[in-house]
Amino acid sequence: MTRIVVIDNHGQFTHLEQRALRDLGVDTDLIDNDTDPADIDADGIVLSGGPDMDRIGRCADYLDLDVPVLGICLGMQILAEELGGRVGSGDYGGYADVDVDVLDEDDPLIGSLAPETRVWASHADEVKEVPEGFTHTATSDVCTIEAMSNTERNLYGVQWHPEVAHTDEGEEVFENFIAICEQ
Repeated sequence: MTRIVVIDNHGQFTHLEQRALRDLGVDTDLIDNDTDPADIDADGIVLSGGPDMDRIGRCADYLDLDVPVLGICLGMQILAEELGGRVGSGDYGGYADVDVDVLDEDDPLIGSLAPETRVWASHADEVKEVPEGFTHTATSDVCTIEAMSNTERNLYGVQWHPEVAHTDEGEEVFENFIAICEQ
């Protein structure tokens, strides 16, 4: 059975990420972001959302575990910050429904959502520049970089929250990530 762990970055929806994966038949655990990377045995990792970069524990170390990673909101920002991209304050701020344009219909994580999807997202902070090796895969009128991916390293990020009911095709994002982890 596929095993995907959710790294707890103290976000308000983190438990819903674990539940979404469990409901899709995945063996999953919610683990603290200070867990030793050597203690993580998984086919994939979800870096959860959370309040700020000052509380991300050992998340940077998990990027070297050679398993697919899905960063959600703060998790995507961690990917960008740790791998040479740039994160900054968003112009919009708090949570809202957002129409997202999918830019790459071949992207294994979100391509199936093309041409657009409606999501629930926070834009207090956001990725301003993707790291080298990443493709900018989604945009909106609220946030230029709504999603990014590095398919060679199996690193993916979305600014929105696929785990909440307000996101139209959130379950499909998790199904696509599971498929990536099972390859």
